Amino acid sequence: MEEPGRSVALRTFFARYVAAEGRARDPRIEQAFAAVERERFAGPGPWSINIPGVGYIRTPTDDPAFIYQDTLVAINPARGINIGQPSWHAHWLDALALCQGETVVQIGAGTGYYTTVLAHLVGQTGYVHAYEIDQALSARAEQNLAHMPWVAVYGRTGIADDLPKADAIYVNAGTTQPSWGWLDAMKSRGRLLFPLHAEGMVGGMLLIRKPEYGGATWPARFISAAAFVSLVGGQSAESAARLNAAFAHGGKESVRSFRIDDAKDDTCWFAGDGWWLSTSDSGLAP
Repeated sequence: MEEPGRSVALRTFFARYVAAEGRARDPRIEQAFAAVERERFAGPGPWSINIPGVGYIRTPTDDPAFIYQDTLVAINPARGINIGQPSWHAHWLDALALCQGETVVQIGAGTGYYTTVLAHLVGQTGYVHAYEIDQALSARAEQNLAHMPWVAVYGRTGIADDLPKADAIYVNAGTTQPSWGWLDAMKSRGRLLFPLHAEGMVGGMLLIRKPEYGGATWPARFISAAAFVSLVGGQSAESAARLNAAFAHGGKESVRSFRIDDAKDDTCWFAGDGWWLSTSDSGLAP
């Protein structure tokens, strides 16, 4: 049986490491990672660890020290579904800047590991709505999160028009375009963070902020590179080819605004279906 003191020590150092590697400025992010038992969400060991570009390797035993590393841990290796790399999530969650009492929508909850981190960040005065289309995974997430009454898990798609209004939306599945349902669900000054990329490709984690008084131009910027399992129903073959070309050409670091008008100009970095990204500043506070 695992010694409680050793488990705490492993998580404490792990949390400190991933927060530092992820350049997380909010100390609550380290605290949240230290509070969440990763092995509970990975399932019984031994585990499969994913090495990007190489594949999976199997841990020799079920010692949790093997998964308190800055690695991807498989929850369904046959389908390439993993608990994502912690330092990247620490970096992204820091950019999302969650506050106590806020409402968050998560798309792609998996077994609920990062859902639990979100729940710690918003606290019991907040609320997390977690969507997972895979029924087996959503059932595991619901069980893993049963002790947190301020979290609800939905075993269905997160591409919907009936999403609850949210201060922040955190998407953990790749897509070539944001769902209009996500944009509609954002409260005034809300944030949407999602991986914009074609299936099987590397793209970018895009942060969009909704202005207080709406309008057609919203502050936006890429936080980092990103590569996720694709969102079911979130891909367009035509958009994918053009998006790949945009990322290959470079310049994503210059994107400054997300626009939902038809007045495209020479500042357009990429144009989607009814929206486009501009290298011109929105003129609004970030």
